Amino acid sequence: MRLGEAAFSALVVNPFAWSDDWAWGLPLIVLTVAIHAVGFGLVGQRAIDFASKMIERGHPRIMLLLVVGTATLLATCLLGIEAGIWALAYRLLGALPDFRSSMLFSLNAMTSYGQSRLTVEEHWHLMGALEALNGSMLFGLTTALLFALIQKVWVLDSAGEQK
Repeated sequence: MRLGEAAFSALVVNPFAWSDDWAWGLPLIVLTVAIHAVGFGLVGQRAIDFASKMIERGHPRIMLLLVVGTATLLATCLLGIEAGIWALAYRLLGALPDFRSSMLFSLNAMTSYGQSRLTVEEHWHLMGALEALNGSMLFGLTTALLFALIQKVWVLDSAGEQK
């Protein structure tokens, strides 16, 4: 019955109990998605430029491996930076005791891995769920951008073969 009372209290008695989570979580989602889109956009443009030069030199297969591998590595770095932004927020809010545990919690939340036994202060529980939502968006965006990049490189390769 305690769980039911807590849920009732949080949702009915005090509907603003999670307002801080939303106030921090929503801007962090917007910020990290913007960083991801701009960062991956720059990576993609450089990759396309590199791919077209490699195709001109007659190395399309090596180019495809390099472009996909490098884009994947840089996307992983972007995701790590974005998890670090969330970790910094947890640390600044006092939700976790140090940056190391904040980073581990953030990566667990973002990936929905959840195997560490770390938990944030009870007041910030919704923020962890919001980060998991953010992670879903970022991974979907990463998949879409990698697919678009591979498709673009494939088209460049096909155009190079027709010449």
